Amino acid sequence: MKILFISHTYPPIVGGVENQNYELYTWLSKKTEVKLIANKKRWLIPFFLLYVSIYAALTARRYDVILLGSCLLGNVGWFVKKFTKKPIVVVAHGLDLTWKNNFYQKLWVQKFIKSLDKLIAVGNETVRVAREKNISEDKVVFIPNGIDTEKFLGNYSRQDLEKVIGEEMGNKKTILTSGRLAKRKGVAWFIRNVLSKLPDNIIYIIAGDGPDKENIQNAIRETKRESRVKLLGYVSDGNRNILFNTCDLFIQPNIKVPGDMEGFGLSVIEAASCKIPVIASDLEGLKDAIKDGRNGFLVESGDSSAWASKIIELTSDDNFRKEFGSKARQYVIDNYQWKIIAKKYLEEIEKTI
Repeated sequence: MKILFISHTYPPIVGGVENQNYELYTWLSKKTEVKLIANKKRWLIPFFLLYVSIYAALTARRYDVILLGSCLLGNVGWFVKKFTKKPIVVVAHGLDLTWKNNFYQKLWVQKFIKSLDKLIAVGNETVRVAREKNISEDKVVFIPNGIDTEKFLGNYSRQDLEKVIGEEMGNKKTILTSGRLAKRKGVAWFIRNVLSKLPDNIIYIIAGDGPDKENIQNAIRETKRESRVKLLGYVSDGNRNILFNTCDLFIQPNIKVPGDMEGFGLSVIEAASCKIPVIASDLEGLKDAIKDGRNGFLVESGDSSAWASKIIELTSDDNFRKEFGSKARQYVIDNYQWKIIAKKYLEEIEKTI
């Protein structure tokens, strides 16, 4: 099978879709022949969409199927189908169907995306939204995101953690959030509503950057929690791995934001692969990534008391936390390794062909 894989946003651009497209291409290439056409600079996206439409239409006959890295490339698939009969498969991420832009909703969602042969949704919430948008049910299938289970794991010490945050920790407990700081991640909400309910020896570490950073900074100032919140900004892959392997808990306290949603929640299984217990909101794609009691714990979104109670419970029992961390890593290995996920992609692509 020959696949033409098109990605409009690809490393070194930083983000969840970019990482997913990179890993998907890498692992599909281990199993079959894949030609990659990728855009690696964010400002080039509009030009790339035009260029790749023409390229794909002219070269489609060389391939058995065209795989699009996200629904933003729906116009490319629609254009190619005007001139060829090649099957078009697209990966549907969290915002691909919900972006609140009338032009995008009317043209991309209602016309371009509907014309494609199959949508592989990274979360069941995306499947639900696709049905809501009147996209044929037999065109949509759920396949979770995968991870390289050895990529983030390492042998790091408490001293390594102290170097990253620039402070001696003593007997303090650490809870971590890592990733793009969007409002839906609930970081500012957590600082305003949960942190005051936690013991003073719990420190909240936030690694990442994004559009909600100023709101988070305001939440820290308003609550006077500067001594208990470490907002690190963007961190290197090496420092991220240190945090994953040395912090006591990983949390993702997502909240509902109209027009935005968590497609899957890749960070939570990355953290779980490092034996760190995860607490996540029982919301959207996080429910697909975390299975309660198996590779993490789900807590009702917006319930500050439930969040505080679960964090206190886990930080108070070192033995249980370590035992559960090992159990969570094994669950990730058994269910989310890329070699498993890539095989599922190939099976669906073969059905489409």
